Amino acid sequence: MNGNEHVWHPKLRHHKKARIWLSDNNIDYTFHDYKKEGVDRKQLTTWCKALGWETLLNKRGTTWRKVPDDQKASINETSAIDLMIENPSMIKRPVLTSDNLCLVGFSADEYAAKLS
Repeated sequence: MNGNEHVWHPKLRHHKKARIWLSDNNIDYTFHDYKKEGVDRKQLTTWCKALGWETLLNKRGTTWRKVPDDQKASINETSAIDLMIENPSMIKRPVLTSDNLCLVGFSADEYAAKLS
């Protein structure tokens, strides 16, 4: 499968595992470091349509805990995208995309099922 892009953070354990899995399975990919390069509204909207914004928004991290409670209570797709643009660390990662695929998180079994 060609044309894969993998959005990642170079120091996170799951990202390293994903990179190793992709390399071991001879799958071409391009890394996009969202911390340095950012992620635009169009890309986030596409991912939200494919995955659902609830899946993409990381509510486990410290950045989410800093969001005011009233903002959390009224969150929707548009406001979630706004938050992820302002705070890219609120995007669950890694995200693997291609022309017809969008995966979030790393599972060797899921990668094997979807990419083989």
